[in-house]
Amino acid sequence: MKYTCVIWDFNGTIFDDVRIGIESINVLLERRGLPSVDSEEQYKSSFMFPIIEWYRGLGFNFEKEDYSAVAVEWVEEYLSREHKAGLVDGVADVLKFISDKGIRQVIISAAELTMLKRQLSELKVKDYFTDVVGLDNVHAAGKTDIAQKWREENPDERLLFIGDTDHDCSVAKAIGADCILVSAGHQSYDRLLKYEPKLAVVRKPEEIIFFL
Repeated sequence: MKYTCVIWDFNGTIFDDVRIGIESINVLLERRGLPSVDSEEQYKSSFMFPIIEWYRGLGFNFEKEDYSAVAVEWVEEYLSREHKAGLVDGVADVLKFISDKGIRQVIISAAELTMLKRQLSELKVKDYFTDVVGLDNVHAAGKTDIAQKWREENPDERLLFIGDTDHDCSVAKAIGADCILVSAGHQSYDRLLKYEPKLAVVRKPEEIIFFL
């Protein structure tokens, strides 16, 4: 077996939350008199980790307000809309395919852990995962540290990391995993093509099965 474990990102890779993410950030921008994100294309061309740097690029001034408070404000807007979002099209079939092959599946996410576990339960996919790893806060600074800790505890796994951003690519490299990027999420296909190292960029989750 080529891989013994598949690590998934969550937001944008499993959970189709791009639209509600745009709606949420636009509420915050409007409150501050800042230009809105006008399109999904604009969003996917600018979104980045750490999230605080993306916010700065949108015009937030963290010399005048506290990022922690802004992060909480965004989460409140996001949670009020999450009922409108569901699984990325096709991802449920891929999760089942991998499970049927007897390959372990894990989530490592920059989302707050309690929220993450609840969302997985509500989406009815939590049982696919042997480990769910997230942050203890809503700041979304990144997941390299928690991924490396998980890797230290699981040194023998042959890993494939599936994500939707350049951050996923860099996390995969940090833990010695091959990486597939899916353009259904928070960054565009053309943008994802620029990032290295990666195994592939795919437009639909179903394409992942050809690499297993």
